[in-house]
Formats: sequence, structure tokens, C-alpha cells
Amino acid sequence: DVVETQEHYKSRWRSIWIMYLTMFLSSVGFSIVIMSVWPYLQKIDPTADASFLGWIIASYSIGQMVASPLFGLWSNYRPRREPLVISTAISVAANCLYAYVHVPHSHNKYYMLTARALVGFGAGNVAVVRSYIAGATSLTERTSAMANTSACQAVGFILGPVFQTCFTLIGEEGVTWKLLCLQLNMYTAPVLFGALLGVINIILIFAIFREHRVDDMGRQYKSINSDGEGSDVLDQNTEGSIDHVAVVALNILFFVILFVFAVFETIATPLTMDMYSWTRKEAVFYNGIILSAIGIESVIVFMVVKTLSKRTGERAILHAGLLIVLVGFFILLPWGKKLPNIQWQEIKNNSIPSTAPSEMLAPFWSLPELQLPSNHTAEPVGCPVTQSWCLNTPMIYLAQYISSDVLIGLGYPVCNVMSYTLYSKVLGPKPQGVYMGWLTASGSGARILGPVFVSQIYTHLGPRWAFSLICGVVVVSLLLLEIVYKRLIAFSVRYGRMQE
Repeated sequence: DVVETQEHYKSRWRSIWIMYLTMFLSSVGFSIVIMSVWPYLQKIDPTADASFLGWIIASYSIGQMVASPLFGLWSNYRPRREPLVISTAISVAANCLYAYVHVPHSHNKYYMLTARALVGFGAGNVAVVRSYIAGATSLTERTSAMANTSACQAVGFILGPVFQTCFTLIGEEGVTWKLLCLQLNMYTAPVLFGALLGVINIILIFAIFREHRVDDMGRQYKSINSDGEGSDVLDQNTEGSIDHVAVVALNILFFVILFVFAVFETIATPLTMDMYSWTRKEAVFYNGIILSAIGIESVIVFMVVKTLSKRTGERAILHAGLLIVLVGFFILLPWGKKLPNIQWQEIKNNSIPSTAPSEMLAPFWSLPELQLPSNHTAEPVGCPVTQSWCLNTPMIYLAQYISSDVLIGLGYPVCNVMSYTLYSKVLGPKPQGVYMGWLTASGSGARILGPVFVSQIYTHLGPRWAFSLICGVVVVSLLLLEIVYKRLIAFSVRYGRMQE
């Protein structure tokens, strides 16, 4: 056995910390503009509508889904510094493009769409990050390292909107540098800040990052990515085939995990506006606070799960996490008898419209409370009468919603970390770049399909159908986990080289 030197150990963990930073900056690049995309889009191109906004939001995930397997394949055969630097440089260039989308005289919305897609393409490097961390840690270090990676990602998602809020102090007009044709305002400053962070990241990758590879027992060895460091000690330990049934099952489970969380994120604002008669501003403000609290809860869970997994194992914790998510969505089902307040679309002279829908042919005492604006300019609040389910579906009480938030905020990070950890252990010493690329791509696909699914089902059929279907999906995923439970073991354990 080749004993790892103290110098090698320090260098290996310095490189892992650079990967943590890369993951953090990748998530900041997504969230730092998410609150300002819509007003900026309306400002630069009045022809853009809400449906186009959906494409701009989705373009990030589409770009990441395409890029992840490509960067993963690249990292399997070349030093990982190459895809890491190139992907980060693409993100820097894309952020700069975003800052200049106001310059063209037409088709500005398409330039914004391209910029966000390229930022997502650059974020495909998370597959490289995950594969490197999986290869540079032993089995005993893996869960902790994966938890730290997910925590850095979560902190990036939390701090992105915080940075955006700070930059709002610059205002919509800001400062204009005519020589550079650049407007530095509340919309462009965040992306330029993101570009600066990307440049710093590239410098640190060149200065600190080194290729390291260890086996499941922590012994260093030479890999295709290294420049000659390490030993060939692991040659015999790479023999054996990957359990592709376990790989496919974990891809499906990871898709479900990110799918249900994307549904949860998407539905939060419209659900609270419909159920609690919140205005747009109130919904964004209150849900922003709730999502921030969930983010903090997730970081705490990431830290706790590192210790807990050593006692119970990753499979049991993944099972428990899915059960918690199931209970969270089950609580969201409408159970009471009270109906939500109805928002009438055809209010004229503060009177009830003369043509009521056929569903309203019922005694007046059975009708939900009618919310009428005090004047013509007031924002209509409540559940829109155009959604027919509003007239017969009980409301979801605020206590239900908060309880569900807490449970989903607990279950999601548990499932996220455990699925990544189990996936890397199942793959073992084999090159993981492409496999991690597919896992990242499945997560990106879930983030694209989740909002589409819930927006259609919720709008046309209501929360009872939407959340029942989600519960059904989680139940099926639990059954799948039961079927493959015994196969979700580390590569070295499967071939008898280590004890579980």
C-alpha cells in the first residue's frame, strides 16, 4: 500500500475546496439575477411576454443539461483543469453578454435568452466538480465531501438573491459609461459581479487546483487526468463492471427528487396568492423569506447528515428523506371545508357580474367570500374564477403550507446528498465524468419539466390533483428504492475488497 503523505493530503483537500468554490459560484450565477429577469426583460424589450420569461428561466437548465455530459466526457480523458477553466470562461462571457443585451435595437429578448443559456452551459461543470470530488475522496470521506458540496451549492442559491438585493441600491438608471456602451445599474451590476467572481475562480484553479486520485481506501494512484503524480497501486482494483441497474435507478430517483422540488418552488407563489389572497408583492416577499429559511434549514441538514450517515448508512437516510418529502406533499392536500376567496375578473362599478358561470348555480350561503377591490386600480386578489376548481376545492390552510415547507426543506437536502453519495460509491474507481454528467442532466431535465407539469395540472385541475400526482410519483420512487436497495452498495464492497 502507498501511504499518503501529509503534503499530498493538504494538496488534495486544497483542490477539493476549490471545487466547493466552483460549485458555490455556479449556483450564484443562476440565482443572482432570478428576481430581476422579468423587470429587466420588460425594460429592454416590451414585446416579451410572460411565456417568453418561462423560456429564459428554463434556458439555464437546458444549457446545463446539454453541457453536463460533454464536460463529463472531456474530464474523463483530459486534465480536469481544461473543462473547468473553459466552462467558467463561458459563464464569464455569458454574464458580460447579459450586461449588454440592452444595446441592440431589436430582438433584445433573444440576446437575453442566449446569455442565460450560455450561463447554464457553463454551469455544466458541476458534473466535473462532482466527479473530481468522488475520485479524490475515500469511502469514509465521500459522504462528508458530497454534503459540503451540496451545502456550498445551497449557500450560493441563498446568497444570490441577497447580492441582487444589495445591487438594487444602484437603481434602474445607475451609471452609464458611453465609452464602453455599458449601463451599470441594478440589472447589470449583479452579472458583472458574477463575471468578476468567475475570473477569480479561474485564477484559483490555475494557482491551487491539482489533480489527485485515491481509491476507496484512500490510497493514491495515477489516473488519466494527472500529470504523473501518484502510484499504479489501484490497477487491480479497477477490475469489474459497474452495476448499471443501480446507476439507472439512482438517475431516476435523482430526477424525481429534483422534479418534486422544482414543483414546490414553482407552485409557491401562485398557490399562496390563490389561497391567502396575497398580492404579487406580498407573495414574492413572504415566499422569499420562506425559501431563504428553507435554504438555511438545508445547510444545517447537510451538516447533520454527514454524522448521521456514519451510523445508519446512506440507503436508510435516502429512504427516510423520500418518506419525509411524501408526508410534506400529503399535508398540502386540501382537507377542510372552507373555500378560498374568489377573485372576480369582470368587476364593473364594484358590482357582481351579471353573467355568473354555471358552477355558481348554488345557494348564496354556500358561495365563498367575495373579494371586491375598493377602486378600479386595486390589484385583484384571491383565487381566479377562471380556474373552475376554485369554486369547489377547499383551501389549504397557512399552517398546512408552513408545515409542508418545513418537511420538504428537511427531506429534499437529505435525498440530494444521499443520491449523489450513493451514485459515486456505486461507480467506484471507474472514470465518473460521463456518469456524473448524465446525473446532472437528469436533474436539469427535472427542473425543466417540473414547472411545466405543475403549471398545467394546477391551473386546470387544482392543488388536489397536482399534489396527489406528486405523492404518487414519490410512492413509485420509494417502491423503486425498495427493489434496488440491496444493489446500492459501493463498488469495492460489491467485489469483496472492502466490508460495508
